[in-house]
Amino acid sequence: MMGLRRIMAVLVASYFGLSAAAFGQTGPGGSSFLAPPTLPPIMPNGTPLPNLPPGTQQDLLQRLLDGGATRGPPPGMPRSAPIIAPAFATQPLPAPTTPEDPLSSAEAFFAARLDPPPLRQFGYETFRSGGTGAAQGFGALPEDYVLGPDDELIVAFRGRARQTLTLRVGRDGTLLLPDLAPIPAAGRSLKDLRAQLEGIATRDLGGSEVFVSIGQVRQMNIFIAGEVLHPGFQPLNALSTVLDALSAAGGVRKTGSLRAIRIEGPRGRRVLDLYTVIADAPGDADLSLREGDRIIVPPVGGTVAVAGDVARPAIYELPARQAAAPLAELLALAGGTIRQGGNRLLVQQSDSAGRRSFAELAPNSTVRRGDAVLVQPGADVVANTVRLMGHVAIPVTRAASGGRQAQTLRGLISDRRLLRNDPYVRLGVVWRADRRTGQRNFVGFDLGRVLEGQANLALQEGDEVIVFARSDIVFLTSPAVQRALRGEAAEAAPNGVAAVDCPAMTALALASRASSQRYAYVKGAGFPELGSAACPQVYLDYPDLPTFLLDQSIVLTGEARVPGVFPITDNTGLDQVIAAAGGLSDAADLRVVEFAREPTDAGGAIPLARTRLDLSSRNFAAVRLSPRDTIRIPRSFGDRDTGPVILVGEFLRPGSYDIRRGERLSEIIGRAGGMTPQAYPYGAVFTRASVRERQQEGFSRTARELETSLIQVASGQAVAGSRGTRADLGSAISAGRELANSLREARAAGRMVVEANPVLLAARPELDVLLEPGDIIAIPKRPNEVTVVGSILNPGSLQFRSGWRASDYVRASGGTQRFADPSRAFIVLPNGQSTAAGLSAWQQGGPPIPPGSLVVVPQDPSPYETWGFVRDLTQVLGQISVSAAALAVIAREAGQ
Repeated sequence: MMGLRRIMAVLVASYFGLSAAAFGQTGPGGSSFLAPPTLPPIMPNGTPLPNLPPGTQQDLLQRLLDGGATRGPPPGMPRSAPIIAPAFATQPLPAPTTPEDPLSSAEAFFAARLDPPPLRQFGYETFRSGGTGAAQGFGALPEDYVLGPDDELIVAFRGRARQTLTLRVGRDGTLLLPDLAPIPAAGRSLKDLRAQLEGIATRDLGGSEVFVSIGQVRQMNIFIAGEVLHPGFQPLNALSTVLDALSAAGGVRKTGSLRAIRIEGPRGRRVLDLYTVIADAPGDADLSLREGDRIIVPPVGGTVAVAGDVARPAIYELPARQAAAPLAELLALAGGTIRQGGNRLLVQQSDSAGRRSFAELAPNSTVRRGDAVLVQPGADVVANTVRLMGHVAIPVTRAASGGRQAQTLRGLISDRRLLRNDPYVRLGVVWRADRRTGQRNFVGFDLGRVLEGQANLALQEGDEVIVFARSDIVFLTSPAVQRALRGEAAEAAPNGVAAVDCPAMTALALASRASSQRYAYVKGAGFPELGSAACPQVYLDYPDLPTFLLDQSIVLTGEARVPGVFPITDNTGLDQVIAAAGGLSDAADLRVVEFAREPTDAGGAIPLARTRLDLSSRNFAAVRLSPRDTIRIPRSFGDRDTGPVILVGEFLRPGSYDIRRGERLSEIIGRAGGMTPQAYPYGAVFTRASVRERQQEGFSRTARELETSLIQVASGQAVAGSRGTRADLGSAISAGRELANSLREARAAGRMVVEANPVLLAARPELDVLLEPGDIIAIPKRPNEVTVVGSILNPGSLQFRSGWRASDYVRASGGTQRFADPSRAFIVLPNGQSTAAGLSAWQQGGPPIPPGSLVVVPQDPSPYETWGFVRDLTQVLGQISVSAAALAVIAREAGQ
C-alpha cells in the first residue's frame, strides 16, 4: 500500500510540476509520507489557482490521492473554483515516429506532374498523434455538459449538514438523494442540476451549502464506417467528439474524405467539413456526439494541388459534391501567396484526351479537380540595388536610388564599421554592367580617399562594390600567381606542392600567354616562392579580378617593410604606397631610389624610362605613380654582417655574438674574454652551414655511386661464378645497400679543421679564419681518454697515457679481431683531422696520440675488392666517424 501511495504521489507531483523536495519520506518514527507541498499558481486546466491556506492545500492533495476527485471545494475555496476530474492515467502516450508514408494515388498523380519533392494530401497528419480517442480526463467539465444515465456525481454538503455522496444517474434518468424526492438529471446540463440542488439546500437544509462535481462520465459506443484505418464500434466517453472517434479508429485514410463526413443518429443526419477545423475554412463544425450516432467517412472527393510560392503547399480536397472551386479559395487554404504581388499563376490541366496542358490563370479563375496550380514570380530579378562585398563585416545591399537621389560610394560606405579591420585602402573595385549589353567590367577607386571624404563615385543599378583585405593583395605575390604569370597550368606545381584550387589562376595564365610582355614588370620582381597559399574567397567569386588588379599595380621592392605588388589608381602618391607597405626599414638608402616607368604614349617600341631619385628629404608625396611603375629602394651599406655566431664550451663569456664583415676567430675569442684554464683548443669543433651542405651532398653522391657499383657487379656476375660465389655476392650486395642507406641517413656536421689556440693565431695570422654568420665554435674541456672502435675485441675508451701510440691503445683494448685490417686503421685527431694509425709491422705503431683522439680499426674488405664497389669505404667511414665525433662534442658542450 505504501508503494502505491508513493507512486501516486510521484504522479501528482509530476503533473502539478512539484519538485521532489515537496515530498517527505516515512521516517522511523512513523512520520507522514506527504509533507505539505507548495501548489503551483495554476491548475491543470490552466485556471489560476487561488491562494489557499497550507491546511487546505494538504487536504486538496490528499483528496486527489485518496479518491481521485475533489468532493466539492474544501473550506476556504471559493464556489467558482474549477472541478478536477479523476482520470490521472488516461493521458495517451506520444505516437512513435514513423517513416514517411508511401504516396497515395492522388499524391502519385500530382508527383508525376510537379517537380520534387512530392506534395502530400493536406490534413491527414492530424490523426497521427496516436491518441486513444477518449476525451481527456483532466480539467474542469463545461457548465453545459449534458448529463445522462451512468454519469457519476459527487455531491458534497458543507455547513449544518456535512456529508459527501457519490451518486450515479439511474437508467430512468433520475438522481436519488437520501431523504429527498428523485431529481430528474438526464438531459439536463450540469449547471441546471447544480442550481436546483443549491435551491434545495437553501430551502430544506438551512445553513448548508452544496457542491456538485463529476466523478466519472458515462461511456458510449460509436459506430465508425468507411475510409478509416479501424472501422467498427469504438468505446468512447460522453465528452468525446468526432475527432476523438476518428482518432480512436486510427484516423482517416488518404482515400477518405475530410470534407464530406456524414454523422447519422437520433438527431438526424448532418455533413461535417473538417477543413473548417483544421484549415480555418469558412463554416461551422458541430463535433459533438450522442449515444447512437454513426460516423461514415466516404471516399475522397476531387483534389487540386497548390505548389510553388505559397505558405502551405499541399494537395487539397474540393468541397463536398463540387468538381471546381474558385482559385482564391484554394490559395486561402494554402495560406496565401508568400509574395504580396507580382505572382504568376500557372495551371497544369488535362484536356478531354487526357493530355497535359498549361495555362495562365487570373486571380478570379476557377480550378477543376485534377488541376495542379503553380505559383511563381512574374519576374524574379533584383532591381534597383547596389551591393557592398568582399572584406566587409556582412554583405550589404542598398537601394541604387531613393527618390531623385542616386546612391554613391560615400553613401554606401557611410559607416567605417561596415568594413572589417585591416582593409587594403589604395584600391577598391566596382563591378559594373554595361547598360546596353550587360557585359561586366571593373572600375577602380581609391578607398582611402573615399573614407576620408576626398573622393566619391556615383553608383548605378546592379553595381557591386568590392573591398579587399591586405591578405588578398599579398596573394598576388604567391607562387600560384607567379606560375600563372609564367603561363604554367595550375597542375604543374613544382616540388610536389599541391596546386592552389583557384579558377582565377587559369584566367591569369591565359592572359599571360596571350602577351608575354604584359606582366613583365611583375615577373621580374624577384619575390621568392615560399609556399602555396589558399585562394582568397574574393578571387573565387570574381575569377577575373587578379588580371585586372595586376594591370593596375605597381611593384615596390627593396627596403620596404612589406615589399610586393600594390594595386593603385592613377596619380597615387609614393607616400600612400609606402604606407600600404608598412613603411620603410631603417637601412633604406633614400639618395638613390630607382624609379622605372613604361610610357603609354610611345608609338611602336615602348622604351623603359629608369630614373634615380634623391628622396632624402622624404618628400614622397611629390612622386606620383601610375600602374605598371616599379620602385626599388636600395639598402644602405653596413659593416654589420647578416647574422650572429655562437660560442659554446670553455669560453669565459659564451653566447651569441653579432659580427661585422671580415671579423676573424681571434677577435671573437677576445670579445668572449678568452678561454678558461680547462679549455682544450686543439679539440675545437668549428662548424659552418655551407660546409655542412657540401658534406651532406658528398654523402648522397657517395651513396649513389655505391648503388651504381652494386648494379654493375650484380649484372656482371649474374652468369659467371659458382652457386656459392653468387650467394656470397648476394650477401655483399645486401650489405652494400644497407651502407648506402646509412650514408643517406647520416647527418653531416659541417666541421672545419681550424686553429683555435689564441697564442698560435697571434703568431701565425694566416691561420686566423674569417667568420661567417651561423658559425658555431665549441671549445671542450681537456679530455683524459682515447677511444678505440671498430674490429677490436673490447672497444671503448681508455685513459690517456703520455707517449702511447695507436698500437698501445689497441693492445690495451684486447687486440684486433680475426677479420680486422690493421693496415687500414686510422686516427681521428681532436681537431678533426685524420691520419694513419701505423699498425702495420713496418710502421712501428704510429705517432704518439693526443688525448681526445679516436682510433678506428676497420674490417678487412679484401673479399669484396674484386667487385670494385667498396674501394673508398675507408674514406667514407672516416667521414662518418668525423661527423659523429663532431656532433657528439657539440651536443656535449651545448648540454653544459
